[in-house]
Amino acid sequence: MKKGTKLYSVVNFKCPCCHEGDFFISHPYNFKFTGDILENCSVCAKKYMLEPGFYQGAMYVAYGLGVVVFLSIWASCNLFFPSMGVWTQISIFSLLIIFLGPLLFSLSKIIYANIFIKFDANAKSNYLKSKI
Repeated sequence: MKKGTKLYSVVNFKCPCCHEGDFFISHPYNFKFTGDILENCSVCAKKYMLEPGFYQGAMYVAYGLGVVVFLSIWASCNLFFPSMGVWTQISIFSLLIIFLGPLLFSLSKIIYANIFIKFDANAKSNYLKSKI
């Protein structure tokens, strides 16, 4: 996983444009600022909010992530513990979603941003040239 790939930006929570600046104000489990994004990149000055309400589309990504978590728990329980009851599986899923909620919320926003904001290897240097 190297700089220039979408996965690099998503895993490291970095700017989708330059892959150097931070995307979020703080870590996803800092509950005061969970999911809050910066207005601009501190390195390339890319504006993260492309239009008002832009990140409402991230709800679809969050839904997809929730489905992946549910299916992986369901398949794992049925594969490794075939005698496990349905209510036990629901309890495990509910606990995991509660604990993974802030991470999934943040991941949905960074994934959604990476769909629409393209990587530019020269973003930092272009920004520095424009300041001169």
